[in-house]
Formats: sequence, C-alpha cells, structure tokens
Amino acid sequence: MLYKHLSEVTDEEMEKLLCRTGDMMDVAGTVSSILKDVQEKGDEGLREYTLKFDKADIHTIEVSSEEIEQAMKEVDAELLRHLKIAAENIRNFHTAQLPQKTWYIEPSPGIKLGQMATPLASVGAYVPGGRASYPSTALMTIIPAKVAGVKNVVMCTPPGSDGKVNPLTLVAGKVAGADHIYKVGGVQAIAAMAYGTESVLSVDKIVGPGNVFVTVAKMMVRDKAEIDFPAGPSEVLIIADDSADAAMIASDILAQAEHDPKSVSVLVTTSSELAEQTNNEVKKQAAIAVRREIIEQSLENAAILVTDSMDECIRISNDFAPEHLEIMVEDDDAVLDMIENAGSIFVGNYAPVAAGDYASGTNHVLPTAGYPKIYSGLNIHHFLKYSTIQKITKEGLSSIGDTIIALAEKEGLQAHADSVKSRLMS
Repeated sequence: MLYKHLSEVTDEEMEKLLCRTGDMMDVAGTVSSILKDVQEKGDEGLREYTLKFDKADIHTIEVSSEEIEQAMKEVDAELLRHLKIAAENIRNFHTAQLPQKTWYIEPSPGIKLGQMATPLASVGAYVPGGRASYPSTALMTIIPAKVAGVKNVVMCTPPGSDGKVNPLTLVAGKVAGADHIYKVGGVQAIAAMAYGTESVLSVDKIVGPGNVFVTVAKMMVRDKAEIDFPAGPSEVLIIADDSADAAMIASDILAQAEHDPKSVSVLVTTSSELAEQTNNEVKKQAAIAVRREIIEQSLENAAILVTDSMDECIRISNDFAPEHLEIMVEDDDAVLDMIENAGSIFVGNYAPVAAGDYASGTNHVLPTAGYPKIYSGLNIHHFLKYSTIQKITKEGLSSIGDTIIALAEKEGLQAHADSVKSRLMS
C-alpha cells in the first residue's frame, strides 16, 4: 500500500493511481476472436466457450422454469425476504427517477414543442460470476429496466462447473422480473446478446459490470447493441478528516479490496493521525479477513495520502473520479458541493459503500477507471429514449418562416426554404 504525504508522492505513483484503464488493449485480440466465433457459430460457440472457460458442459442454454422453481425452494426463506426488501428499495428509488413521459412548452402562439420518452424494446443484463455470485447485480440491472417499461429483459450469468447457475442469482433474476435467463457468461454472453443465437435473443442495449474481457467485449459490440458504460474492477476513494473513525475507514477499504485483486482503495485525509490509525487498522483487519488472499493482492493498489488541506483532498478526488466516493468529514455538505466527478457518493460515517451495493436503493452498476468524468451510473434514463415533438400552426410557422428561409438559403438548401414558402403562400 502506498502511504505518503501528498508532497512525497512521485509523478509515477500519482500516474498509477489516476490511470486505471488496465490492460484493455492486451485482451482486445482474444475478445475479438470470441465475438466472431459466437457470431458465426451461435449456440455451438456458446457451448464451446462455456466448456473452455467455466468447465461446464451445457446442453440447454436458457434456464428453465423448473430450474427457477427448484432454486426458489433452495433459497432460505429469510434470505429471500431480505432479497425482496432490497428489490423494493431499488424499485422505489428508480421509480422516483422516472421523467414526465410527455411534456410541452409553447414559446409563441402556434408553436408547441415537446418531448416524449419511450422505453427501449429489449435490454440484456450481464450478471458476473467467477470469484463470487452477484444476485444484487441482477436486481440492479433488471429492476430499472422494468421500471422504465422495457418489455423484454434478458439476463446472462455464468454457470458453475456443474452447469447450474447459483440458486440465489436465479431467484434474484426472477424477483427482478427477467423475461429470459441464460446460463452463459464472459465475452460469449456479450456476443450472444449483441448478435443473437438460436437460443439467446439479441437486444438493443447491454448493461452490467464485468472483468476486463467483458468490458472490452461490450465496447466492441456497440455497432450492434448500445451499452451503459465501461465498468471494471471496483474502487473507492474516501475523503476524511480527524472526525472520522479509522476502523470504519479500514473496513470500507477492505470491502472494496475483497472484490478483486485489481480493485483500488484510496484514503485522502488532512489528518496524519487518522492516516496512521487507518494504516494499522487495515493491517489488523486484513490479517483475519475471509478473502485474505484477494485482499492482500488488492492492497498493493491501495493508497493512504495525507494532505495539507481539504481543498487538496477534493482536488485529488475530482482528478481520480472514483466509482465510489465516501465523504467522512465534519462539514460534509461543504465538501459535497465541490465534488465534480464520482459514480456514487456516500456521505457520513454511517453510509458505507455496502449500503448502496445492496439495499439502500441506489444503483451499484457504476463507471470506473476515471469514467465518472463522462458517464453517469446506471439509472432509469439508460433504458429510455427521447423523441422531440413539434406542433406548429400556420400562424406559428409564419412567426419563424423568415428565419428558416434565410438560413436555409444561406446554406444553399433551396428546397428546405421552398418547403416553408409553399406553406405560407397557400
């Protein structure tokens, strides 16, 4: 872990912290090959790559209703209750995001301008597997799509070596409202949702997080299906002053670190005492962590930076543009007002990232690697498209006719000008 005063951080160390796009170019050739194979081979390609990467020999690619019913029986009733609580909170939050479906303004007599929101026809939700199962991601990706009114939402998630999907992930997909669930993951799943196969329906948009292979695959299929944004290894940046609790900060650092060896956790603080306490707490908590091996690898990407001012902390945060930002300072509103780039923001000592990951209701599918500078986290608007509307009378056209004609003729588009002249002369 990098542990220094900001003034001692080298340009190389800062560059490593800020440039987190990873090895996308290194995997581009492999990803392109898999995409092409699945596009050409369809289901056969899916089975081949599922056997190769997941060690699972799958015959039917779509999860059957019987398999879902069996999963419902296997999931503990109390756990199912908690899953439904989380689902309801997520549904409520995203319902609040819904825009007015159609609206109009009337800037002048005879001109009525408006906008109409309509849902996408089909969406593919990618739910990762691998190091852990993520039923929460099924809720986060499918529920907003359904709230937006998407009629066909499909979910892809990798199976275990036994060819079965984690029961809780299946149940989460069912609770969220998935119309089809496929037991296929990785690049091959992205290819299937983009191009379609004999079993998998092609979709208009693909959402959800994944590893570097999945992220690159999503970026490569954008000629066939739109995507939400690049989303890679998880990351958190914590801004704290001496009012924060070191044990809480350390637990949040480890919570991100346990995701993946490439996860990034950063603390920037004005308090050297808090920095020292947090460093000690991280070591203590990591030593007894369940996912200790992954955490220890991830902590190689972590940093504790001591600054001379809160303004420096905020500047670093805005440059870093974290997926998750925690603000643990006495005057948190003042800091919040100065934040420009963050995927999701957690304010106060009792707002851990885990709250948004599971049950508060906000979405945990977020841009990483600095992409919060240009992308928003997954929200209701990812599943809607907008059409503008003009309702214009002859009186209204007359009021802007000279302007249209003058500009059209200046651009050399006489037919455009004539389309207005003919109406005004009739």
